[in-house]
Amino acid sequence: MIDPAPAPDPRPLAPAVEEGSFASLGLDSALLTTLEGLGYEEPTPVQREAIPPLLAGRDVLAEAPTGTGKTAAFALPILQRLAAGGGLGRAGEGRTLALVLVPTRELAMQVAEAVHRYGRGLDAHVLPIYGGQAIGQQLRALKRGVDVVVATPGRAVDHLTRGSLSFDAVEVVVLDEADEMLDMGFAEDLETLLTATPPGRQTALFSATISSTIARIAARHLREPVRVAVRPERLSREEMPRVRQRVYVVRGADKLAALARILDLEDPASALVFARTRVEVDDLAEALAGRGHDAAALHGGMSQEQRDRVMGRFRDGALDVLVATDVAARGLDIEHVSHVVNFDVPSDPDMYIHRIGRTGRMGREGVAITLLEPREHRLLRNIEAATRTKLELATIPTVADLRERRLELLQAGLRERLLEEGLERYRGVVEPLADEFDLVEIALAAVSLLEGANARDVEEVEIAPATLPVDRPPRPAPRSGRSGSAPWPGGAGGPARPGGRPLTGRGPVPSNREAPQAPMSNGRRASGPWVRLYVGGGRRAGMRPGDLVGAIANEAGLPGSAIGAIQIADSFSLVDVTDSAADRVIAALRGATIRGRTFAVHRDRDA
Repeated sequence: MIDPAPAPDPRPLAPAVEEGSFASLGLDSALLTTLEGLGYEEPTPVQREAIPPLLAGRDVLAEAPTGTGKTAAFALPILQRLAAGGGLGRAGEGRTLALVLVPTRELAMQVAEAVHRYGRGLDAHVLPIYGGQAIGQQLRALKRGVDVVVATPGRAVDHLTRGSLSFDAVEVVVLDEADEMLDMGFAEDLETLLTATPPGRQTALFSATISSTIARIAARHLREPVRVAVRPERLSREEMPRVRQRVYVVRGADKLAALARILDLEDPASALVFARTRVEVDDLAEALAGRGHDAAALHGGMSQEQRDRVMGRFRDGALDVLVATDVAARGLDIEHVSHVVNFDVPSDPDMYIHRIGRTGRMGREGVAITLLEPREHRLLRNIEAATRTKLELATIPTVADLRERRLELLQAGLRERLLEEGLERYRGVVEPLADEFDLVEIALAAVSLLEGANARDVEEVEIAPATLPVDRPPRPAPRSGRSGSAPWPGGAGGPARPGGRPLTGRGPVPSNREAPQAPMSNGRRASGPWVRLYVGGGRRAGMRPGDLVGAIANEAGLPGSAIGAIQIADSFSLVDVTDSAADRVIAALRGATIRGRTFAVHRDRDA
């Protein structure tokens, strides 16, 4: 007897999940829809490795360079966890469900903005808290209840002490850029915050390097963490593309203006500009087209017909600039690309090499240009380490450079035109004027008319220079004392007196002294003169050495090696900084808020 065929299953088949996609990581449909709308096409290596264990509730210890996509790696699991538990938008009065600790206020704003963007379809309440911001606004928001707090350690401790930030409901704690926080003297604050959070919380620690100090923190506060490591792959010189590589250091707000100016000066025959997301690609292509470039976008959100049309125009030379995502450009094989531009620094050195390998083909000279924000300096170091090449740091062209270049192009165009035929019909315009004016004057007038006709509507302004921060040497582990004590610039365990003994904070500070050669964090003394600065706030104002270290690092952008001994008296504080940075620190601290107040700052007159 033959068994009857089984009845067909009326349920629709679930769509196949593409391997290596965000959907394959286990993210829910709401987050996938948001990522698609943002133009995110595939996860980065750290996202592929970190998101699944975080979704499973495991602790994670991740070693990954800056800019590898760490924010999405921890933000997406936080949002999914809170949404699944009914927590989003329901944090309740004074309750916080996730705490993200970051070293600087800039990163706090950046991470908070990213979390808000990823959770915009989930009614996520996100609040950045950091020094220099009006504390009243923070207090009101915390009282209403916030799902995710993104904070610098010093300001988080302030709120914890005030009782305005409760950790009773915290389910997830993230330490982002943990090595940077230790370099800035936040070890004690991190210990305080981690100890104050519930023991059953989930913890994720992200750091560019896993030092012995980081390992000790992980051993104390993480439970059987999953180890994730994303390291740049070292390549031989023979594997490197042979192109001229230049890096322009520029602030994020000036990147578009810098890109347009560089393209104007380079005058590329065919430029391929890489950006991270579809939205960024569309915006860049539109902005460059508005500035007179023949530019178009190429990304995965376009139909195949649209992509083919754009790629055909680029191959035929009808487009000067093609702005694309890495995924969309994978099948693009064009020999005549003269310039490759990294509008965003690729987080993976291999991706950098793959990008710039698209120029300089068939014996032609190629140019690779990278726009680097100061905070991305580690990405540059990773690329240089992987390629074993010191990349050239170039200066953003000035308005004068741009004008000179336009005149050069105009002169070249006139020379070409003079060598061509067909100018005879203009003789009737020039000869009558020659009876009245010199021929050179007539030519000058014609050139000025031509330049005016070719002038852009965009008003050219100078782009403020930006510089890379000085790399910090690694700090030694604290020698002794209580667990988690901060590695102060003046020595382990606390701020130092000029003689090297720890300053207890009691008694007057002696005057008529010379500023010491402050020791660097690796035990060596920094070279060059030091200056002692007076800050008009001391113990009575709640001033701590960590407040000064954090304020100087955040506001003036100085590394820990540029900060020397710190002394806290009852009504004032003294801090040693390198002479070359003194005026910069004074200007920065005068406009900064420390402990909710501003203080007088000047060179110590008794030094």
